[in-house]
Amino acid sequence: MTSKVLYSLLGKASTKGNDQKKCKVLLKDAEIYRYIELNPVRAGIVTNPKDYHWSSYGINALGNVSDLCTPHPEYLNLGRDSDKRRKNYRELFKHQLSDTVLEQIRKATNKGMIVGNDRFRKEIEALTGRRVKEKKRGRPVGWRKPKV
Repeated sequence: MTSKVLYSLLGKASTKGNDQKKCKVLLKDAEIYRYIELNPVRAGIVTNPKDYHWSSYGINALGNVSDLCTPHPEYLNLGRDSDKRRKNYRELFKHQLSDTVLEQIRKATNKGMIVGNDRFRKEIEALTGRRVKEKKRGRPVGWRKPKV
């Protein structure tokens, strides 16, 4: 799925400037939500995310009621009213996650890192005091062992 597709789901006419950047952040968020909601499908537990009892798909896409879930800002940005948000959320699942995105998410998860843009990473690093982006392997450039 491209940012243009998500942008059209949000009812925007063009993809220029800050709106395009916001859309790319939303796209990344949408990929994470699709990854999570489709995990039981990829694992062969169910054929549709709506059939997995512990999924929030039924709440976000179908309007099922639960005291356990609170709508997050990215979900609320999908539409002005609940019907539009549910419709747009379902639209997100018409597109498969690419192998590249799956690999990025899995790699970050396995290494205890996060998936997100630089601003988001910096915010998380500031909040947690922990590095959340992988560094290059090996010794730093210019490092030399002292001669004895």
